[in-house]
Amino acid sequence: MSTPLDRALRPAPIEPGVLDDLHARLTRSGADDGLLDVAYSLHDSPVGTLLLAATPRGLLRVAFAVEDHDRVLQTIADRISPRILRAPGRLDEASRQLDEYFAGRRREFALTLDRSLSAGFRREVQDHLPEIPYGRTESYAQVAALLGRPRAIRAVGSGCATNPLPLVLPCHRVLRSNGSLGGYAGGLAAKAALLELESAA
Repeated sequence: MSTPLDRALRPAPIEPGVLDDLHARLTRSGADDGLLDVAYSLHDSPVGTLLLAATPRGLLRVAFAVEDHDRVLQTIADRISPRILRAPGRLDEASRQLDEYFAGRRREFALTLDRSLSAGFRREVQDHLPEIPYGRTESYAQVAALLGRPRAIRAVGSGCATNPLPLVLPCHRVLRSNGSLGGYAGGLAAKAALLELESAA
């Protein structure tokens, strides 16, 4: 049986919306004070929930749910900054363009990108990906040849597999020479769905 003291010490219930308001204030304060290095949000899409993350320099990461969003955020914390906060407003433009893409109204993205998670030949591969036209594909071997490294087929595969910005940098447009899908960070079902979406346009 509770005593008057127990009842007095019991925390009062939090009014609906108070936590959301506090979170919004923290986000604004962190941004204003330069304490927010990475903003992230979750975006529902036809290929599952996507994690979007951005720094003040631009969009840093797009990750599929199968990649484990918590693990992706930990990697960002380790490699970029631990000052990460969920701040959907910072990702509004990326979310809007993704929605347009999935609705068939956008064929290429016009977003400022932060390429801090890419380097070396992998980055060369990823830089090439937007040059593959919407609705078209290239093989890993073709990409290697176009980059002047015809024997670097496996390295092209590695560049696609480690692409931190899938969809925006369309690694789903790269296939094996026999036309089979190869690999994809979002899973082969997602890769097939994206190719079908683009072929239907």
